[in-house]
Amino acid sequence: MPTQPAPNLLSWASEIDEGAIKQAARTASLPFVSGHVALMPDAHIGIGATVGSVIPTENAIIPAAVGVDIGCGMVATETTLTAADLPDTLAALMPMVEHRIPAGVGKGHQDPAMDRALGDLGLPHTDLDPRMTRKVADQFGTLGSGNHFVEVCLDERDRVWTVLHSGSRGVGNQLATMHIVGAKKLMKKQAVALEDPDLAYLVQSTPEFTAYIEDMLWAQRYAMASRARMDKVLINALFKVAGQGQRVRTINCHHNFTQQESHYGKSLWITRKGAIKADTGDEGVIPGSMGTCSYIVRGRGNPESYHSCSHGAGRRMSRTKAKRELSATSLTAAMSGRTWNADRAAALVDEHPAAYKSIDQVMADQKDLVAIQHTLRQIFNYKG
Repeated sequence: MPTQPAPNLLSWASEIDEGAIKQAARTASLPFVSGHVALMPDAHIGIGATVGSVIPTENAIIPAAVGVDIGCGMVATETTLTAADLPDTLAALMPMVEHRIPAGVGKGHQDPAMDRALGDLGLPHTDLDPRMTRKVADQFGTLGSGNHFVEVCLDERDRVWTVLHSGSRGVGNQLATMHIVGAKKLMKKQAVALEDPDLAYLVQSTPEFTAYIEDMLWAQRYAMASRARMDKVLINALFKVAGQGQRVRTINCHHNFTQQESHYGKSLWITRKGAIKADTGDEGVIPGSMGTCSYIVRGRGNPESYHSCSHGAGRRMSRTKAKRELSATSLTAAMSGRTWNADRAAALVDEHPAAYKSIDQVMADQKDLVAIQHTLRQIFNYKG
């Protein structure tokens, strides 16, 4: 059940930094925020708006609250394979995934083929220069960096699942950054004073708002289609290693996005910055950190959270602090028994499970938001 740590703010987090509460309270005090801001149990400090926050706004949107990885989210596929169908090790899968799903900052396909799914997306509102147009194709179906990942998991029945986390890559970042900068310039031009410049907003029905919405919706579609392509590639590679199976179902959901919804009798823009839509019956994917469990959930449609839930475990350490206080040795111990990028342990210390909140506690905190359908344990992890 939620608590109220500040005016106009509800929080489901049993573990949260005071700075995140203060940051969310700044957002909640904006005049166009209609109703309370909801903090999910994985909430932590972000840029402008708090990661793990759900922000209801009327006739305005904060571009930085959506963030620079527009449409970032999860895709998970249940297969007919079971643990008994898998080889003793998934080591053979790693080079296949590395080759077919490029990962890392700025990385793309060396020889990208035009994908029909990409062609069907059309173009964003903003004209892209030739370099970015090439990057749109090069990076379609690629993972990115940071906490983006590919996993193979087993559920409580020993059924095999694939899980993947990625967003809109370089083009989403460029479009988002352009509109965030534009919103800040508008605030300065209009002499609007904000406690945090990253809370700069765009007003509905203005040309700037319309341009942002069209670019944002396109980037969301790009991210979802890109995840679907990677999911298909991953499934095909898995079936080559483990023997043929079939898909049972696929869940593809955003956790950095905004859309118009009706809540408390009003038409509002609901911005989920690190949160999943969890209306009654909605299926979602909530990953833990490396070496921990992930969850397939079904939404309960809780009105106080604007039909939302957490998007993951949520950081308890910054990347800088994690690199300073944690080690490759302890990360290797935490990943024991899994196939992963062990040769890159030193570079992945900032993704150490100890740098994140307990996913089990996060799930306990949001029992009134989602029901757990399946608990997934990782057996293969490929990190961006």
